[in-house]
Amino acid sequence: MKLDVITLDNGAAGSVELSETVFGAEVRHDIVHRMVNWQLAKRRSGNHKTKNVSEIRGSTAKPWRQKGTGRARAGTTRATQFRGGATVFGPVVRDHAHRLPRKVRRLAMRSALSDKQAGGRLAILDDAALEAPKTRELAARLATLGWSNVLIVTGPEVDANLARAAANLPNVDVLPQQGANVYDIMRRDMLVLTRAAAEHLQERLS
Repeated sequence: MKLDVITLDNGAAGSVELSETVFGAEVRHDIVHRMVNWQLAKRRSGNHKTKNVSEIRGSTAKPWRQKGTGRARAGTTRATQFRGGATVFGPVVRDHAHRLPRKVRRLAMRSALSDKQAGGRLAILDDAALEAPKTRELAARLATLGWSNVLIVTGPEVDANLARAAANLPNVDVLPQQGANVYDIMRRDMLVLTRAAAEHLQERLS
């Protein structure tokens, strides 16, 4: 498939040939959902924790004798049934990450890119760079292009001026091509790729 290439000034800059297998594949929303869950699970810190019986401060003495009191047996006041006692089956520090096959991750990326292309929410830029780190200038250019909620994926190196200008704009993200991922693509309405980023993704996913 062929897509027009534009500049940040909304000018024409030729066209680019995109692979059907990467940008025109069947959109598998179930696979995209699995990929997003996998990414978010890896981000979780997993440092939530409650104390068990051995970690709670308190007496280790038996609170009352085993028999003859009419009350239930008790070996410590740190047990779960007492005020200030342990928590039963509480959370522990752990890693929430789980395994997702590489083939599934690649399929999810192709589905995300194809979904943007099929919905007319994919644009190709000739280059993503600014002469000065001016947020107002970048905001004006994005407004002219009609991009209010956008992810811009650049070449291997993000232009420093572009990164600084976009830092103060809500709903505008800038990533290098190697950092492109399904979650960030799906959370923004518009996906903008530079020529270099589009070529890189085609090589990476073909």
